[in-house]
Amino acid sequence: MLIRYKKTFEKIAMGLLSFMPTEKDLKKLQLTIKEYETDENLQLFLWKEEDIIGLIGVRMNDEGNSLEIQHVSVNPSHRNQGVGKRMVKSLKDMYPGKQITANENTAPFIEKCDIC
Repeated sequence: MLIRYKKTFEKIAMGLLSFMPTEKDLKKLQLTIKEYETDENLQLFLWKEEDIIGLIGVRMNDEGNSLEIQHVSVNPSHRNQGVGKRMVKSLKDMYPGKQITANENTAPFIEKCDIC
């Protein structure tokens, strides 16, 4: 299930974000987390089953009719089990009627989800 990011999940979120190719550098990771904490147009969600095993971050557009997936990451020991697709589907269910798009980093995965 998707849960909203809270500061208490910072280390877990940074660990999951570090699996993204663009987020390898510690300073970049810290900046990304800070952006999710301070920018009202950015939302970070964690995927919790028994443990937190995934994360999805989105940017709401100014008009409010679409959101762009900025980050998708799943713990490597839980990959290829449909976790990422379940996160995207839950996001779509959470925001019915909103168009979901991807950025250049998440587009290859989002296209596989067949949600748009």
